[in-house]
Amino acid sequence: MKKAVAIIPARGGSKRIPRKNIKLFHGKPLIAYSIEIALKSNLFDKVIVSTDDEEIAKIAVEYGAVVPFLRPKELSDDYSSSGLAVNHAIDYLSNKGEKYNFVCTIYATAPFLKEKYLIEGFERLRNSDAHQSFGVTSMPFPIQRTFKITSDKRCEMFFPEYFQTRSQDLEEAYQDAGQFYWENLNNKFSDIPFGKDSIPIVLPRYLVQDIDTLEDWQRAEYMFEVINKFKNEE
Repeated sequence: MKKAVAIIPARGGSKRIPRKNIKLFHGKPLIAYSIEIALKSNLFDKVIVSTDDEEIAKIAVEYGAVVPFLRPKELSDDYSSSGLAVNHAIDYLSNKGEKYNFVCTIYATAPFLKEKYLIEGFERLRNSDAHQSFGVTSMPFPIQRTFKITSDKRCEMFFPEYFQTRSQDLEEAYQDAGQFYWENLNNKFSDIPFGKDSIPIVLPRYLVQDIDTLEDWQRAEYMFEVINKFKNEE
């Protein structure tokens, strides 16, 4: 039984940011950051990229990942989840006689991923009876004070009972950081993924940024530049 495998889902059909997974981000294909951190962590017997795209596969191999298959087209459309891609990869490895205790799904769009949080996620999961550990970050504003804009362009609070409550008196909320998801394949979920079978690995907000739109991309580039500027000045 092998220890752990990293699986990086990276389909070729991104619509809002064409070729997002291999678009250059500060001089490197975006996916390269995830591959390099996974390899640097020394946690994995194998780092696999699951893709349907030959160009992505070629770049992934250049940066040290393994691409043992091209993902079927039916698992690569706009409605296919990363979970389906990961399950397909695990089944593929199992059919080849490769069994793992732990699998870590790492998003291809995670240039802020840090080795120490991957390691913390693995260690805390390994020493628990949980099924999953994953990166989270705190919400920048109390969710109890949020509101929607109605069809007649007015405001309506989701939790009006908290309108008079001071922000500092409200319980802090967290969100999925969209970077990595460790799973212990020997422990099964008995709850939803954001429930009692999951261990949150808290990341600072400055290391978390979704990259779904061109505006997200630009913001991520600015964040990356600032983070590295201060790191170089230390």
